[in-house]
Amino acid sequence: MNIYDIKVAEITRQYIDYLEALDELDVEVATEFIVLAAVLINLKSKMLIPRVSESGEILIEDDPRLELVHKIEEYKLTKLRATMLEKRMEYYSSVYEKPQEDISRYLDNPDEMINLDVEQFAKAFILFLERKKKISDVRKNYQKIERQRFSIEERINQIVAAFDGDLENDIYSFNELIPDSADNYDVALTFVSVLELMKEQVVTAEQDKVYGEILVKRSIKREDTIEQ
Repeated sequence: MNIYDIKVAEITRQYIDYLEALDELDVEVATEFIVLAAVLINLKSKMLIPRVSESGEILIEDDPRLELVHKIEEYKLTKLRATMLEKRMEYYSSVYEKPQEDISRYLDNPDEMINLDVEQFAKAFILFLERKKKISDVRKNYQKIERQRFSIEERINQIVAAFDGDLENDIYSFNELIPDSADNYDVALTFVSVLELMKEQVVTAEQDKVYGEILVKRSIKREDTIEQ
């Protein structure tokens, strides 16, 4: 309802309807409506009934609706502020700040200036380009060489070949089966290869104590390598 055109009849009808249904409504909501309806009817009565002085003159007073208008405007402004604060809270809930650090050592030290004229700067830049070109040319003549990685089949064949190459020696320590300059990959590959040969009953392995030396012994004679 337009506050500047308060319809008393409509308000009165709603007022009576709410009184009749008061038992079915939320008491708090109904109470708020009754208070508001009473305020509006009071405002309308002041607008309809002029104030007269003792001498019979009609008194001109401020519009009684202005106070209600100001309250409504304040309520609207409060709702806008609440909406803005809610949006800001939602935004900043996902924003994380970095703790402040001491940057005085950067602020206290003055910038270093290079005193070069244009010709000196150009010579320095040309030297930089020539050096960069030399490095690029050198890199073109070299390539990265990756260490060859053996497969488990190749390592099994190497172990079998070690036994076949020395028919008088049927026992090797595990460390003797590992190639020179081996890394962790070679150690693991050799260990898995020995396990595979044990599974095929080509070799057996013994260890007297925990972390002790592992002895690998040939269990059968093989003249050819194992094909996996």
